[in-house]
Amino acid sequence: MVLIVVSDPLPDGTLAYFDEQDQLQQVSVHSLAAGKKVILFGVPGDFTPTCSLKHVPGFIEKADELKSKGVDEILCISVNDPFVMKAWAKTFPKNKSVKFLADGSAKYTHALGLELDLSEKGLGTRSRRFALLVDDLKVKAANVESGGDFTVSSADDILKSL
Repeated sequence: MVLIVVSDPLPDGTLAYFDEQDQLQQVSVHSLAAGKKVILFGVPGDFTPTCSLKHVPGFIEKADELKSKGVDEILCISVNDPFVMKAWAKTFPKNKSVKFLADGSAKYTHALGLELDLSEKGLGTRSRRFALLVDDLKVKAANVESGGDFTVSSADDILKSL
């Protein structure tokens, strides 16, 4: 496993989401990030306390500030299916800026080198908690957590890199 780091090119991959018409879509990461400044952050578990109460809400609350500093897209990925991601996204009614994207089989998470084996806890392969700042497909900041920590990947931490 090769962990993505600053100055690396962002790998391409396909993720899934439901659009505004409730239609399941497949999207390439490069189509979302090419020529743009994006934040790609990953969470180990939808509907879990840290992810639902701290990580995602931080990016929703700071979205305007992030966009004022040139961020075009804020993308949340999780190793889960798009139906769960859609249901989870609905629990954040104030969200206008964060896109919830499913990496159902963890292929993209693996391409980033950010998979986390939680089999011992009955959760299988998940994503490590992380936040990447990417400018035109080049990683400018790579804030990757250890284990279940939440100390370096918040919206405030990414703001320090802008």
